Amino acid sequence: MPDSRATARTVPVSRNGREILRLAVPAFGALIAEPLFLLADSAIVGHLGVSQLAGVGLASAVLHTAVGLMVFLAYSTTPAVARAIGEGKLPKALAAGRDGVWLALVLGLVLAAAGFAGAEMLVDLMGATGDVRRFAVDYLRWSMPGLVAMLLIFAGTGVLRGLQDTRTPLAVASAGFTLNVLLNLALVYGLGWSVTGSAVGTSIAQWAMALVYLAIVRRNACDHGVSLRPDWRGVRAMTKVGSWLMLRTLSLRIAILATVLVVTAQGPVNLAAHQLAMTIFTFLAFALDALAIAAQALIGKELGAANPATVRDLTRTMIRWGAWFGVITGVLLAVAAPWAGALFTSDAGVQSALMLALWVLAAGQPVAGYVFVLDGVLIGAGDAKYLAIAGVVNLAVYLPLLAAVRLAHVDGAAGLAWLWVAFSLGYMSARAVTLGLRARTDKWMVLGSNPLRTKLDP
Repeated sequence: MPDSRATARTVPVSRNGREILRLAVPAFGALIAEPLFLLADSAIVGHLGVSQLAGVGLASAVLHTAVGLMVFLAYSTTPAVARAIGEGKLPKALAAGRDGVWLALVLGLVLAAAGFAGAEMLVDLMGATGDVRRFAVDYLRWSMPGLVAMLLIFAGTGVLRGLQDTRTPLAVASAGFTLNVLLNLALVYGLGWSVTGSAVGTSIAQWAMALVYLAIVRRNACDHGVSLRPDWRGVRAMTKVGSWLMLRTLSLRIAILATVLVVTAQGPVNLAAHQLAMTIFTFLAFALDALAIAAQALIGKELGAANPATVRDLTRTMIRWGAWFGVITGVLLAVAAPWAGALFTSDAGVQSALMLALWVLAAGQPVAGYVFVLDGVLIGAGDAKYLAIAGVVNLAVYLPLLAAVRLAHVDGAAGLAWLWVAFSLGYMSARAVTLGLRARTDKWMVLGSNPLRTKLDP
């Protein structure tokens, strides 16, 4: 393609910065809703005992594998809607969002039914035994109703992000988090439902959020004369893009699940500490991902409007911001690490292992900031195929590192620390290299490369 710096109007960086902040600041609050759900669940369940916390950690790994694979419902909907907005075609944007919601509903019902029926088998595959197994099965089984809601939330959030609205998801997420905490406290301690109460409370809160998104999508469609019935061509187009994004996400989830398998062999103390460390990692990842969400929305819109120079300026600004944000969060995490464990558990062994893991995690935050921003940029550009292939390459780099940790048989907190060295420094660095090499080219910025542009055009 021609040199983008010479073929499109240039928008001042200051304006780009304002646009990024306008989307990223509210997106930050909305993105951390799910990790806040996990943090609240971990804090509430953690005081029940190590077995309960370890069981929830194991079940959460399985649950969020399913949820993570379906995140393409947001990641494919956002750029599709944003590109249509950039083209000045609002009805087309709303139709893409509607089809994404229908796809979410169908997939959610299928996965929830399979998960409820196969909960015991899934937990057994993770190697859990005794009380840990029992609590993991309970939590996983009663989280299934909320799985349908989470997929609808993904699609609904993707619609609003594509419409350049991140404030509404912030309001919905804030209300959902508050409801989740109140319900969990009432069901876990008030009614004595243990980990089952935590799963049920979270599912109810997730459905309340999903219903709000469904109402918003319905209202916008009706206001602009867009039918609520799905266009199956549009659904298939979403599925095609989503298949590449699913492969990308599958590589990420395999990495996380393989990590859980290794830490499970290290014993319940390290498994409990790993659950807390991974929850904090997820929290920080979603915080850093606020810039990635801004990237998805803005990059999609500007490519739809054929402004590649603006895309380059936005990318440079967000990479710089992401790296600095990673530095800041890393410093704060390193300072908080010695005291963080006491917030979740009174077990001294878990606290000690968690402290070491968090120090390693803190060291990897600048790399994480760079990775999450570039991931959002390429998703916004519709570069799903490259992301999928890069994900497989990254996994091929990580698995040998993970195997080395397993074969070393390092005991206690040191074993968990080495596990996090492999994940937070090794795996994330591999992702940084593959994403950085792609971003240095112009191939991902080919205008009109997103297959949804032709599939959804009237």
